Amino acid sequence: MKDAHDEVRFRVRYQETDRMGVVYHANHLVYFEVGRTELMRKRGIRYADIEKEGHVLAVTEARARFLGRVTYDDEIAVRTSIKPEGKTQVRFEYEVRVTGEERKVCDGYTLHVFLGPDGRPMRLPGAVRGVIERMQRGGGHEDGA
Repeated sequence: MKDAHDEVRFRVRYQETDRMGVVYHANHLVYFEVGRTELMRKRGIRYADIEKEGHVLAVTEARARFLGRVTYDDEIAVRTSIKPEGKTQVRFEYEVRVTGEERKVCDGYTLHVFLGPDGRPMRLPGAVRGVIERMQRGGGHEDGA
């Protein structure tokens, strides 16, 4: 990933695998969600707070490209970045890697639109624009990390 990104690491759990011990493909979308939720949380924006304000961040498109296998108990790193897509949407980009080997096993993106309390698309909230701008300048966290 060229842009500033965030990374979260965890181990593959048994229930995420199929009978061959390989991560079931749909679980990569769950890993993407973990990546984007943590990226936002580390920068002071919780999804729960967005929803309390009456807004929804709806997925409008998702893509995953599978490049290798991940198995039970592998430690993986989900690297996530964010960028604007027009005035009402954001795009999160992801890489899933097996740590240690630094082997990329999946990449992709999700496109999201912000919806207001009336269910209609709305401009990106200022806090979200701020996160994107700070990441584009160097990836700084709200906590100064």
